[in-house]
Amino acid sequence: MMQNTATGPLKVGIEKVSFPLKKPFTITGHTFTETDAVHVTLMSGGVSGRGEGNGVYYLGDTVEGMMKQLEEVAPLVERGLSHESLLDILPAGGARNALDCAYWDLTAKQTGVRVWDRLNIPFKTRQTFFTIGIGSADEMAKNADAAGRYPNIKIKLDADDPVGKLAAIRRARPDARLIIDVNQGWSFDELKEYAPACAHLGIAMIEQPLPRGGDEALEGYRSPVPLGADESCLDAGEYATAAQRYDVINIKLDKCGGLSAGLTLAGLARRDGKQLMVGNMTGSSLSMAPSYVIAQFCDFVDIDGPLLLAADVDAALAYGPDGTVEVPPAALWG
Repeated sequence: MMQNTATGPLKVGIEKVSFPLKKPFTITGHTFTETDAVHVTLMSGGVSGRGEGNGVYYLGDTVEGMMKQLEEVAPLVERGLSHESLLDILPAGGARNALDCAYWDLTAKQTGVRVWDRLNIPFKTRQTFFTIGIGSADEMAKNADAAGRYPNIKIKLDADDPVGKLAAIRRARPDARLIIDVNQGWSFDELKEYAPACAHLGIAMIEQPLPRGGDEALEGYRSPVPLGADESCLDAGEYATAAQRYDVINIKLDKCGGLSAGLTLAGLARRDGKQLMVGNMTGSSLSMAPSYVIAQFCDFVDIDGPLLLAADVDAALAYGPDGTVEVPPAALWG
């Protein structure tokens, strides 16, 4: 974590923002038409650092709650609260993510050194998965075909004919690397039933098949397809249990509470030879940019949030026609 290098009085700006989606997006149990977020700006000596928090909807981490948390700690920040102290005064979640990432950005802009350079992380351009929401088999196959320029596709599924939908998508996209995200939507018996078909269809990973807190049955189960923990591994404190049940750990900065905590979780998973994924809560480019740092370690990169939005922030990430994501511009973050 970076030291606070503020050269003058530190001012905190907190703003609620909303980003409409291009079209409704459906996952297990939820349909989204927009994404709400909180933007934090740290201003010192004519330099500003920014961060975005989208929150974790299934934990009740709302914009209103994030705003309240940030307003409560803003006076401490303005009195000189160090970056390192965030872990002590804010819980994991969107508020801490926004503030933590704003600290990282402020330090980068004050020093003129990009975040990955300061961390000595070898930089490489990454390619994101493109996400397809739940629909009928025909609808999902058409959407997969329409996304033909993306070689990596993530498919949202529930327990409604998942194998039939996957087979239709595979026929439409025999070339694609496919992963699926169940968002806690299957039982253990359903997983055991569907997993062999997923293997036959060449699915590279099954993300969060079972409910959070109800996945003890995975201990000792040998899936024919690697299993990924999303909701079942919020932060480093949950890693030891998740590591006994899952092959892949999905790091989302809104879950773990910022880039600092995300780097800690990535270190634990890499130590144990786990595969890594970086995910997102459908935020703007300001949310994806710090996730790009984590993406440097990942086998699965899912930072397509801005591709689902009707409009993005200024100085947005540049996405290539095949899902390649260029380095975040300094004017955006980091």
